[in-house]
Amino acid sequence: MKKRILVTGAAGFIGSHLVDLLVKDGYDVHSIDDLSGGFRENLNLKTHFQKLDLRDLKKTTQYIKKICPQLIYHLAADATEGRSQFTPINCTERNYNAYLNLLIPAINNGLKKIILTSSMSVYGSQRPPFVETMPRQPEDIYGLAKTSMEKATEILSKVYKFKYVIIRPHNVYGPKQNMSDPYRNVIAIFINRLLQNKYFYIYGDGKQKRAFTHIDDCVKYLKKAAFIDRAEGEIINIGPTQEYSINQLADNVLRAFFLGKKIPDKYQPHYQPERPLEIKNAWCSVEKAKIILGYKTTVPLFEGVQKTIEWARKKRSTKI
Repeated sequence: MKKRILVTGAAGFIGSHLVDLLVKDGYDVHSIDDLSGGFRENLNLKTHFQKLDLRDLKKTTQYIKKICPQLIYHLAADATEGRSQFTPINCTERNYNAYLNLLIPAINNGLKKIILTSSMSVYGSQRPPFVETMPRQPEDIYGLAKTSMEKATEILSKVYKFKYVIIRPHNVYGPKQNMSDPYRNVIAIFINRLLQNKYFYIYGDGKQKRAFTHIDDCVKYLKKAAFIDRAEGEIINIGPTQEYSINQLADNVLRAFFLGKKIPDKYQPHYQPERPLEIKNAWCSVEKAKIILGYKTTVPLFEGVQKTIEWARKKRSTKI
């Protein structure tokens, strides 16, 4: 009998891809999502889905008591980092509080292991590449919530003896992304604007640097983390080491969108004032992921952007 697995955020971008992999491997997969940021069309019909808002402790406790998952992948989140300074209570409730509402009942009902999807935001503005041994120094409310989730996991695992792995992916993109969120998913935002025959915006001078992870180079290692003993109790970065400025990203998106054609001047990006507390440079070392999970970057940025554009052209764009 295979483990009963619960995936939270299962209608979301990364969560839906993860569910697809687990179902394909024959696991007994249960999934939840409040559908505030995910979409029913992302759901795998072979999983046991329940619409559930983790902020509701009573309903969450009842649900966990009913299914008693042995393994949980936690991906449910309000991942709008850029907005978190303006919605601190909502951000904390949807991230830290919701996580505790899930974790405590799970502990009380036989949890063996949890895979917590965290964020690079916990590193703050330290000098990249970020290494897992760096201190947590969040500089925004979202990063603070993720830091608290990580620390709570570490503390409670010592008390209640469950196992865990903390994964810190960075800037994941690809098919099934939310195309309509103006606070995250920069590649999807750029593509969506172009699909509407509009230019897109860059905040600041565009020299800030990031590394971008195609979903194929993230989700398989996220799945794998639960089944490797050496990963237990570890924090692991996931993503490529090649960084790009936002200006370079914009160039890649425009070239991929107008493949082989001259890019009209009207689609060149417009620059806006930088966002409050935005981290200038953020990318990670993935040496630990290479050693423990066998991580390899297989999808270069331009190729990944092309694949995302192909998917997005088939999906109706959403005004933002």
